[in-house]
Amino acid sequence: MTEVVEVSGVTRRFGEVLALDDVSLAVGPGELVGMLGPNGAGKSTLLSLVSGQRKPDSGTVRLLGGDPRDPASRVSLGITPQETGLPATLRVHEVVDFVAQHYPSPLPTGELLELFGLRDLARRQTGSLSGGQKRRLAVALSLVGRPRVVLLDEPTTGLDVSGRAALWDAIRDYHAEGGTVLLTSHYLEEVQALAERVVVIDHGRVLTDDTLDAVLRRVSVRRVVVSSSADLGGLPGVARAEREAGDRQVLWTADSDALVRELVGSGTDFAGLEIRGATLEEAFAELVTPGALVGASEGEAR
Repeated sequence: MTEVVEVSGVTRRFGEVLALDDVSLAVGPGELVGMLGPNGAGKSTLLSLVSGQRKPDSGTVRLLGGDPRDPASRVSLGITPQETGLPATLRVHEVVDFVAQHYPSPLPTGELLELFGLRDLARRQTGSLSGGQKRRLAVALSLVGRPRVVLLDEPTTGLDVSGRAALWDAIRDYHAEGGTVLLTSHYLEEVQALAERVVVIDHGRVLTDDTLDAVLRRVSVRRVVVSSSADLGGLPGVARAEREAGDRQVLWTADSDALVRELVGSGTDFAGLEIRGATLEEAFAELVTPGALVGASEGEAR
């Protein structure tokens, strides 16, 4: 077996709504793949097919070489859906113990709770947990069975900054040990922080599937960051300008080399010049709506 997840020519409808349209995707062992797309793009539907919760109308889905609707194929699968129902009267450690009994070699409960910062909550009833604490527990449960592959659907929704960082560390640790991760997220910085490969989905179709670096390189817009007391937004080639703290300015342009030449040739005093590539957020916007970044900004400038 060369692929952990294999989706081939899959179509899925919900009534008149075409959720997935001839989608193909292959995820190899040890990959960490981030899926991006607007609400309703088909990301959660795709994960539900990979996990065996639904079946495609056409096409094939394979999980660890088998049919994901076969329980034997799901023994090595961990999953955190967007919404997880936890029995409100059970204590945290009781929920972990219960789920652990479904696996042949689960992680010790104490070790798992420590990994996710939940040890002090072990005797709390899940109904008394905050939304962020419940989310951490939900992700922890996806790893209790030492899975070979984990599906995470919006794993850090509702978490504060520290909780999100702790969860990122746990996901990185799992991946570093050879685990395969397929995750969706509304947080573009989350995918940029975690993923090695990015799949962009919109209207049920895969728009791009490439390495993170390659996706970022596909966006022509660049940011020139510079300090100057002069207003540099009027320089030729500047599509949009923003001021940060003090004299710091961010200039958006399709041709950073030409802009720097204009800046030097203008004789304006400046310091701290930096040229930065696109962020994943910018790449995503450009992939979904080509020309949206610089084109819209140039229109505003005019």
